[in-house]
Amino acid sequence: MKAIKHLTLEEQEAKRERRRKRSNIISPLLYILLSFLIIIMTGFALLATPWASSDPKQGLAPIDALFVSVSAVCVTGLSPVVLAESLSLFGKIIVGIEIQIGGLGILTIAASVVFITGRKININQAIVMKEALSQSGFGHMKKLIYHILIITFVFEAIGTALSYLVFRNDFAPAEAFGISLFHAVSAFNNAGFDIIGNTSLIAYKDNVLLNLVTCALIIAGGLGFLVFEDIINYRKFRKFPTQTKIVLIMTTIILVISTLLNYLIGHDKMTFLQSFFYSVNLRTAGFTTFDNVNTLSRAGVIASIFFMFIGGSPVSTAGGIKTTTFFVILLSFHSFVHGKKAVAFKREISAFTRNKAFMVAFLFLTLILVGSTAISLFENNAYPLEFLMYEATSALCTVGFTMGITPLLSVGSKLILCLLMFTGRVGPIMMLTSWNPNLYHVKKSDVDYLEADVMIG
Repeated sequence: MKAIKHLTLEEQEAKRERRRKRSNIISPLLYILLSFLIIIMTGFALLATPWASSDPKQGLAPIDALFVSVSAVCVTGLSPVVLAESLSLFGKIIVGIEIQIGGLGILTIAASVVFITGRKININQAIVMKEALSQSGFGHMKKLIYHILIITFVFEAIGTALSYLVFRNDFAPAEAFGISLFHAVSAFNNAGFDIIGNTSLIAYKDNVLLNLVTCALIIAGGLGFLVFEDIINYRKFRKFPTQTKIVLIMTTIILVISTLLNYLIGHDKMTFLQSFFYSVNLRTAGFTTFDNVNTLSRAGVIASIFFMFIGGSPVSTAGGIKTTTFFVILLSFHSFVHGKKAVAFKREISAFTRNKAFMVAFLFLTLILVGSTAISLFENNAYPLEFLMYEATSALCTVGFTMGITPLLSVGSKLILCLLMFTGRVGPIMMLTSWNPNLYHVKKSDVDYLEADVMIG
């Protein structure tokens, strides 16, 4: 019989230390990136099977299966194939599940299972969940996750029911329900995928109910779960935290300006309802009620790129640099021009936050330019620059709009768009800091240096 070895206190402590070091090899942020990659590759493997294709003998091309999986998990909506025509029921279910997981985040779902089943988690798992939910502490996580699940499923259930009232007129009951459920999930998660046909929602451009329901789901998903948390807890606008006030005000202003501007630019080719619907979808959804190629002028394309660039709000299903980032940049300009501190709602915005806002905007602009250039090289300058920038911005900001060129792109260009979609979903800051947690943190030094002025501009 094998003797049992009893460890001394020093040996036990050394063993615990070795475990802590092994658990810290992968940073919490890297766990988040890997969780998205695992779901993407699982979806890719399933979509590449014959059962996922409407034509089992032909099947989806590997690059198209990968592209759809990336787009679904990153809740973008770009697709090289028409889902309604190319996917079987099994394939559509896979895409729907990927959209839901991508919108909520696999770690949010995992955390909800842990809390619901009453299982205990260690400190490293708690840190990963905290980072995934952008929380500063641990005490509020359980309640927040419950609220995220309730908010998501309530909005999606109501959206399914109201959408069914429209789709039941054109499809059999079972099919109408499936389309309605898929549509509600896609809209709330700002994905922009549909399983109706190759013309998105153009056939329903005058259906007020479907237009408004879809817009409401997109706006709700793009506001962010923390905003709903604050609305539930505080109820009155004056009591809301500064970030929630910024999100609500900026969302309203951006929607009003983009609706009016898009209608002013293209009123001869779109109705006011179409302009409003398009402006809401520029928040990173991707449904459309008109043909982008034949409706949008060059000015309309440029304006669209700008609003896609801004996107939705933090801790939401939307992409872009976020409304709060754009607000901080505007506030920084205002404070610099007037020689005042950057103050909003009687709160001063820290220098660190302002620097981070400019860094995010710079990274997004750089990725758009690099992505557009790379696609142009792969396509041998076959498309206008504004089309390529529209496509790259749509991918990076997880919007899903296209000027009709996505299915025509080469394998290299599709891979570029996949990288942009993935980077946009997890965020370029997270991509960088997952490998280097101290990337944008200024280390304290024992030595202070004299300031130096450098000529700017």
